[in-house]
Amino acid sequence: MSAGAQDEGTVTTEAGRAAASNDDVGGGSTDHAAEVPTTGSLQPALGGEGLWSGAPPSRIEDYAIVGDLQTAALVSKDGSIDWLCLPRFDSSASFAALLGGPEAGRWRIAPLSGGAATRRSYREDTLVLESVWETPEGTVRVVDFMPRRQTEPDLVRIVEGVSGRVRMGVELVVRFDYGRVVPWVRHEGGRWVGIAGPDALWLDSPVKLEGHNMRTSAEFEVAAGDSVPFVLTYVPSYAPEPPRYDARRALATTEEYWRDWISHCTYRGQYADAVRRSLLTLKALTFAPSGGIAAAATTSLPEQIGGPRNWDYRYCWLRDAAFTLQALSGGGYTDEAKAWRDWLLRAVAGDPKDLQIMYSLTGRRRLTEEELDWLPGYEGSRPVRVGNEAAG
Repeated sequence: MSAGAQDEGTVTTEAGRAAASNDDVGGGSTDHAAEVPTTGSLQPALGGEGLWSGAPPSRIEDYAIVGDLQTAALVSKDGSIDWLCLPRFDSSASFAALLGGPEAGRWRIAPLSGGAATRRSYREDTLVLESVWETPEGTVRVVDFMPRRQTEPDLVRIVEGVSGRVRMGVELVVRFDYGRVVPWVRHEGGRWVGIAGPDALWLDSPVKLEGHNMRTSAEFEVAAGDSVPFVLTYVPSYAPEPPRYDARRALATTEEYWRDWISHCTYRGQYADAVRRSLLTLKALTFAPSGGIAAAATTSLPEQIGGPRNWDYRYCWLRDAAFTLQALSGGGYTDEAKAWRDWLLRAVAGDPKDLQIMYSLTGRRRLTEEELDWLPGYEGSRPVRVGNEAAG
């Protein structure tokens, strides 16, 4: 993360003043990671309702993307992050509600009254998302972004009071391995941490969180001028505790990065705003460490609802990447083309007859395909697949 290690941002709500307890939260009555059944729906396995009643995933076109050039999260209009793979695009999902409903993992922050945001937009020339709810109680804004990564990946959400006093809810349902593994959850030093196998997530927030029905949740209130930060950080489970970050400083640094990057766009035509937004989205699908470009940030979204043609597109197709680079180069971005060329030379090295149509973002050739039979798929579109046998 680009911001230096700092204390959390100032919070003025009563909930913000509450100190987190040292009790385990979010893990039910167990003190260890649990695995859900390997087949069937996830709902009967864990059961119970959270702050909001269960609902199907949003329409695909209603999701917005935030990313850090190594992975990306999908944010729905109701304030739920329903898809996030960590630490890379092609890693297993920690939030997989997109393909399995809330019990497959999600992170929702929204007014307790529920409903979709009244309006939503990116801050100008950035990949920083703002969702605004206008309620009878008042108006509240949630700012979502992923700082450009320097070490561990972070997902930052800042709740801002605009007017009145709005009762808010936060519900964190972490399910590692595409919804299959419920982590061991506890508090350490006032921080929430969920661990299972090789994965760990740490959450910093001034809001006191409690565990119920295999979920971590809280209710809090924001008034005009309040700012409540939430910072979720992924590290390997064997790694040291990650440093704390100043969410506001991270926001400023992230905005600066994206605005500096898009300022080099050379397109000045009639559709400048649309072109710049499209270029930002394409940039978000690049994998900065290697220069590879993902065809998509998701797997198994169906070609036809209910149909079986559901593939994993979190890899680099030579053809698709060429189209992306054509668009980026047309906008004046040649560094991305050079980085991809270097990736390509590494990926295809060897006998020309072994050339593949696609590779992983690091250039790996073997993309073994398997079906995840515990996930029902987007609107019942099965099977859910990871890996892609089209690699050869």
